[in-house]
Amino acid sequence: MLHFKNGIGWKACYDDERNLYTAKTSWRGDFHLYEINAEIYQKLDDPDVDACELIHTGRHLYYSEDSPIGPPTDMVIDENYATLCPWAGIQASGKVMSPELTDIAVDLWENDETREQRKRQSEK
Repeated sequence: MLHFKNGIGWKACYDDERNLYTAKTSWRGDFHLYEINAEIYQKLDDPDVDACELIHTGRHLYYSEDSPIGPPTDMVIDENYATLCPWAGIQASGKVMSPELTDIAVDLWENDETREQRKRQSEK
């Protein structure tokens, strides 16, 4: 069964059958998917917490940007994003960034957990 929490610019899901926590954030043309942990999920109810900032500490799965200053771009960080977050209703907005550019972006801007998962996927 899926359990949801949501707020302005974010939505989180707990899948009790898979014991999996995931979340999405969206704001002004940006859309992100994350795998989060139970601790992050529980803190999302705290009114003193910036939920989007907290979600962004999770493992990044997918990013889509539809900016007025450039073409829509999608970055697939984890190839399993649709399986992990079927509830999110992903609709690709444009061109998918190459795996090579995605690797560079992940190395530059992502957290350690996201980097490690991306490296394991690239080695397969």
